[in-house]
Amino acid sequence: MTEPHIQIVEPKPALASNPQAVAPKKEGKSVSVTEHLLSIQDVASKYSVDVNEGKPQDSQGLTAAEAAKPILLGVALMNAAIEFYQEQKSAAILDSFLNLIPTQCYVIRDGKTTQISAKELVLGDVVVVRSGDKIPADLLVIGSTELKVDNSSLTGEADPQERQKRNTFENPLEATNLVFNGTLAVAGNGYGIVIRTGDNTVIGQIASLTSNEERRESPLSVEIDTFVKLIAGVAGVTAIIFFIIAMTVKAQGISNSMNFAIGTFVSFVPEGLPATVTMLLTFAAARMAKRQVLCKDLQGVETLGAITLLATDKTGTLTRNQMTLTFVWTGLKLYFAQNLAEGSYEAQIASPFDMNDSAAANELIHVAAINPTAKFTSFEGPIATREILGDATEAGLIRFAAQKLPNYETAQDQYPKVFEIPFNSSNKWAMTIHKKKHSTAPERVLKLCSTIHDGQKAVPLTSQHNAQFDEMYTLFASKGHRVLAFACLALPERTSQRTLNPPKHGVREAVGKCRAAGIRVMMVTGDHPLTAEAIGRKINMMLTDTKPMIAKKRGIPESEVPESDVNAIVIHGDTIDRLTDAEWENIFDKEEIIFARTSPKHKLDIVKRAQGRGHIVGVTGDGVNDSPALKKADLGIAMNISGSDVSKEAAAMILLDDNFASTVAGIEEGRLIFQNLKKSIQYTITHTMPEAWANLLYIILSIPLPLSSILILVVDLGFELFIALSYAFDVSENPAGLMMLPPRKPVTPQSVERLHRRRQLDIDEGIIDPEADESDESHVPESKFSKMIRSLKKPFTKRYWTEAFEKTEDEVLIDGQVLSYAYIEAGTIQTLGCLTCFFFAMWYHCGITPKETMQYGANWGSDGNDYTVDGRNVTVAVQNDALAYGQSAYYLALMFQQCFNHFICKARLTHPYGSFMFKNKWSFVGILGGGIFSLLIVYIPPVNVAFLTNWRLTPYVWLIAMAWGLFLYVYAIGRSYLKLKFAPIKYAPEVGGLQMFPTRYSFDAKK
Repeated sequence: MTEPHIQIVEPKPALASNPQAVAPKKEGKSVSVTEHLLSIQDVASKYSVDVNEGKPQDSQGLTAAEAAKPILLGVALMNAAIEFYQEQKSAAILDSFLNLIPTQCYVIRDGKTTQISAKELVLGDVVVVRSGDKIPADLLVIGSTELKVDNSSLTGEADPQERQKRNTFENPLEATNLVFNGTLAVAGNGYGIVIRTGDNTVIGQIASLTSNEERRESPLSVEIDTFVKLIAGVAGVTAIIFFIIAMTVKAQGISNSMNFAIGTFVSFVPEGLPATVTMLLTFAAARMAKRQVLCKDLQGVETLGAITLLATDKTGTLTRNQMTLTFVWTGLKLYFAQNLAEGSYEAQIASPFDMNDSAAANELIHVAAINPTAKFTSFEGPIATREILGDATEAGLIRFAAQKLPNYETAQDQYPKVFEIPFNSSNKWAMTIHKKKHSTAPERVLKLCSTIHDGQKAVPLTSQHNAQFDEMYTLFASKGHRVLAFACLALPERTSQRTLNPPKHGVREAVGKCRAAGIRVMMVTGDHPLTAEAIGRKINMMLTDTKPMIAKKRGIPESEVPESDVNAIVIHGDTIDRLTDAEWENIFDKEEIIFARTSPKHKLDIVKRAQGRGHIVGVTGDGVNDSPALKKADLGIAMNISGSDVSKEAAAMILLDDNFASTVAGIEEGRLIFQNLKKSIQYTITHTMPEAWANLLYIILSIPLPLSSILILVVDLGFELFIALSYAFDVSENPAGLMMLPPRKPVTPQSVERLHRRRQLDIDEGIIDPEADESDESHVPESKFSKMIRSLKKPFTKRYWTEAFEKTEDEVLIDGQVLSYAYIEAGTIQTLGCLTCFFFAMWYHCGITPKETMQYGANWGSDGNDYTVDGRNVTVAVQNDALAYGQSAYYLALMFQQCFNHFICKARLTHPYGSFMFKNKWSFVGILGGGIFSLLIVYIPPVNVAFLTNWRLTPYVWLIAMAWGLFLYVYAIGRSYLKLKFAPIKYAPEVGGLQMFPTRYSFDAKK
């Protein structure tokens, strides 16, 4: 790598004016609540239309507009709050980047070492770097003494990286003569020249990537938006048609016709649906928080259950970003320092470590305690959670020693250091003289030894001992572990230890459960490919052979291995920028993928490519380098404990316990809430058909209006909410089967081909430009007005309807089965039940027959006239009483039938009966609350005056409504048998070779 040219400049005020600011803060933006107040009632008021159709003019009943005002204001306030929250998210992310920049640093100016604010650094400044310092800018190292920096937050490298004057790598992120802004010097010291500040630093570029990326709409948001447009279209067309009928055939005036059309539109729209969806997601988010998953975005609750691909970082996410001692060989005996899987090979050949087992073991633990230069920053709290300053490998040693040595805290005082030779890359060993002690690179230390400890005493080192040493060394190294050697000053023993950055407890099972659920899990890390693959094979992420492994087994060149035989691939980051579209397709065709040595931009590109294939992408990470991908992904998941502030701000979800296994619990909750949302929506929209038919029959049959607008609002925002919200607490019909279902939008060869075909159509129609680069500042995105016009034109194109009815394997929130059941089957049955009760109540209380209502009912009201039928005079007062009885009966009939429908909608994967239907106590609380609310509306005189109901309504209406509800229930049982017979539930394909036994427990897990 060619060292960059550095221009040394004198610090000037212009350059020192906060050059370290990562990005300028945006001016605060006010949010107008009134922007969100447009409603149907606003439209009606412009034309002086009374939207409480069917209400006698001299009554004291509430108008729909009066009842809706506080509700609409509440919705507007909520929407404004959401907009304000979105405006603040970007600023919060930038603030978190600023937290990474140190406030003070030391520079050499005019030959003197001076402490200045990091904001005052300019290009060419010489910065003094000491152990424990945060790097204040991107620096070119011009001198160092055993300088090591922790780059894990930028590159994913778990081990501290040595930095020196000379460079041996082409990749700047791996360059040995560069240190980066925001990273930590963990050992040694050095000097560096400032080569980049502010937005130009690596961390500044990551901040720019993160701020510029926009998360696409969630699947839930897209599907609800599509449903709303569909319902609005149907309602609008229906309202226009019946407005014309009212004006022409029925000769209604423009005011009455407009009044009726608006009422028809309102009846089609489930006003309570937004509140229901929001509350269900809120309850689910609270439940997930109890399982250590914090949702910053409510819709992320459902998105987690819908993901098809989970891209995860390694260091700190899958692994603990903490070196852990696993095995010890001393006194010619092998010990294990962690619990092992029962029956494993290691468990058969090793014993649990005990410092009192032999003199050699006792010597070893003391060497591990006093030889390392790493130190605990505090002796407070559990050993497993204490912060350590120093090399990660040494941190693993002292954590082990502190757990095993009772007097660890005083060991340094007992063995004062006299002399030290630090570890360096040429010697590959470190030595401290306390009266004893010496550690590290096994083969080098072995050459310095003439004796070995046999467990009791030092004996001469023989070729047999060397062979045993080589055997243990080979065993450890073949498993991807780092091997350390220890010796005493008097050299009476020969010992070897093995450390590794282990997978977190539960990761293996979590990855296995994800794959069994049809979710592809891939690793995207900045670590070395071999290290990444070794970890991937331990945690169910990679089970099959890569192309090099297959070629080696078959004894043929890699080029002769057919791609169809390869299902696993490891990609080095250096090749990502050169990949063609065809090569990307080939990579994502594989089930097991690991990307190694990736930069933040690479991670972002990987997410975009996966989304381009139709994947709903989840990304887990904890470092600054993960933040652009976390922001762009459909669901970014950050770590709470080990995660940087930047990653937590960019993510939509946070794992409170840093446990990857919590992701699986979240996926299960996400899938459950999707099922429950679907049930709740099916239940909620079923009642819209009886509401809509009430308006349509008013015109078609000329009957009195069966259900007033105010009662429609009471249905939607009254008893329906009580019952609909109880679905949030429903248990799964088959808990074991929930994680065996495939993702609801699976990515298959057919779905990929369909996406490619639609993209080509977009290119042909000029909707997208294949050559456009959205990251280019000169790129002009499509305007909102153009998008709106294109959206309005869509329903009038052949392509729109072809794609709408194209058969796919996707399961959407509101599908054909939901619409068929709600609007045609159950909706029709409920309408018939409500009409039966409507006509019965008027006949029972007032003697008015259905024929009579169709003959004279259109003229009922305060401006109507008395009439005579069969010698019986029907006054206006009788007409109003009859209408109050009829509307009360229609309203209660809808409520009783919906109680039966509530239990019907609980079953989606099985038949609507069984113990699962009664496990949710809130179902009964909701029915009780909704029932009391409904009876209050009808039977409490001070209340029913406002809602134009009649408290004298006969309970016989209840029995008729329940009979229709029971008929609906029997119909639903028969329907479920037919559905499961002709459209059985499909489960995810089985993944062979998954290792579902527990990950080896660490000391942390035991504590």
